Amino acid sequence: MRSSSTEALSGIKVLDLCRVVSGPFATMHLGDLGADVVKIEDPRVGDESRRYGPPFVNGESSYFLSVNRNKRSCAIDLKSPAGRDAVIALARAADVVIDNFRPGTLDKWGLSYAAMSAHNPKLIQCSISGFGRTGPDASRPGYDLILQGESGVMDITGDPDGPPMKVGTSIADLVTGLYASQAVLAALMKRERSGGVGGRVDVSMLDAMASLLTFNAGMYFASGESPKRRGNVHPTISPYETFEANDGWFNLGVANDKFWSLFCAAVDRKDLEADPRFDTAPKRAANRAELGSILRPIFKSEPRDRWIEIFAGAGIPCGAIRTVGEVCEAPQLVLRDMVQTVAHRVAGEVKFIARPLRFGDSPPAPSTPPPTLGEHTVEVFEDWLGWKRAEVLDFASKGAFGDVALAQSTV
Repeated sequence: MRSSSTEALSGIKVLDLCRVVSGPFATMHLGDLGADVVKIEDPRVGDESRRYGPPFVNGESSYFLSVNRNKRSCAIDLKSPAGRDAVIALARAADVVIDNFRPGTLDKWGLSYAAMSAHNPKLIQCSISGFGRTGPDASRPGYDLILQGESGVMDITGDPDGPPMKVGTSIADLVTGLYASQAVLAALMKRERSGGVGGRVDVSMLDAMASLLTFNAGMYFASGESPKRRGNVHPTISPYETFEANDGWFNLGVANDKFWSLFCAAVDRKDLEADPRFDTAPKRAANRAELGSILRPIFKSEPRDRWIEIFAGAGIPCGAIRTVGEVCEAPQLVLRDMVQTVAHRVAGEVKFIARPLRFGDSPPAPSTPPPTLGEHTVEVFEDWLGWKRAEVLDFASKGAFGDVALAQSTV
């Protein structure tokens, strides 16, 4: 158990009924902030992401390891009467319950918000789903790929003449998880101000992804026309896109007329600054094809790092397009303690990207490793509820936990 009175959420108990990515990503961030997160898993198979791979690390899924640090695992059969009773008992002690089952699933198992909050009015429940708890699509299952398409994000991603393209990471899952963690923090604050009254939070993946459309939605509302795929170019700024040097690719962000002046000097083409086709930002956007045909041969004349050196020296936003491996080994991240290593009881040494939040000048706090299935079952019931081991064993004999819970428990 990770505990520190200096952490923002120290003392907050989170009952985590989530699996795969969106929910676990949300609860991981709450755990990063010091909450005591107890992850409830099916005793037969656990979180299904435990089987996602390859690669595996000594049998542990790298996928699962990446979003489940700072948690404890309880193996509980949610479909059994004894398992339901065990979860409700934990809910009595919890501050927050988070789930990402399809709407209605927990109600069917006797784990509705009403059932869990009946003896704990301060309980907050955050439910994550594909399409929300209401509306004609509420019962539809939601996965990242489906919601990237349903939200319009895929339609504006990719080359102009190519097919729709998903984002290279599970953006729908991840942004929904971030919104969910933000919602929990707001609900905790609201509870504090309302005298301890809890409530429900509804977080939809579709809603979360639609919110990312921002200026794309604004363009539609203003014109009545849906934006088209633009590849790596910006709809209203140029040159603000990806270019190829003679040994690799980089991004350039000439976002205003000030940067344009600096840019023209940096590439020794001051004549372009006064060119009537390019002398204002709207003209550069309207004539981006002509401007690109001028700039591309210039950029092919030098290595990528040389251009980055030139533009950085001139104060112009630019950056390399790096591989995941380059980012994970980047000195900037390493020196800011953003790459952490923990000792996992099965996988051994596990590395991950730490929380991106800092309070004052303090680096991210050390993390506890992702749990093995059912590793903390006995410990949690003793810790949260004050049960004696005999009481835990009695619940186990009724089928609440399955064999894995006591076999793997470290207590």
